[in-house]
Amino acid sequence: MAESDPEPDRVLEWVERVAMFFATEYGVPPISGRILGWLMICDPAEQSAGQIADAIGASRASLATNMRVLTDAGFVRRRTKPGERTNYYRVDDDSWEIVVRRRLASLVAFRDVAADGMDLAGSGSARAQRLRAAHDVYDWMAKRFTDEPLSSTRAGDR
Repeated sequence: MAESDPEPDRVLEWVERVAMFFATEYGVPPISGRILGWLMICDPAEQSAGQIADAIGASRASLATNMRVLTDAGFVRRRTKPGERTNYYRVDDDSWEIVVRRRLASLVAFRDVAADGMDLAGSGSARAQRLRAAHDVYDWMAKRFTDEPLSSTRAGDR
């Protein structure tokens, strides 16, 4: 690391904080959180599976499985370079917005599922009231978050 880079031990401690956050809040395996944390702070921004595995102390087999989880979720993008067979991974600046927008779409989807359940249960029943409680919370979240514009915090906009 260059002189202006943070101490490697402090970087790995931060990566572990990211891993524990995602494990606790989202049920993501710690290795996925470590990969994500590493890709958020590493330099260069694109890293091969071998570089990531070496940096976070993971096996390549575990890395491959968890990398697929992160790419499928939209957090990590895989790419190749011309003339090379190695895959490189990175967290793009728009990854966060993509992931959050997918979560918002799931809020709307479950709101609609709850509405269908209310129709099925009948409007005045106790079952419909339980379903309405879920529907109303998901409806509120969907309206609140889909109507809000993204406040720009990207590096190029600072």
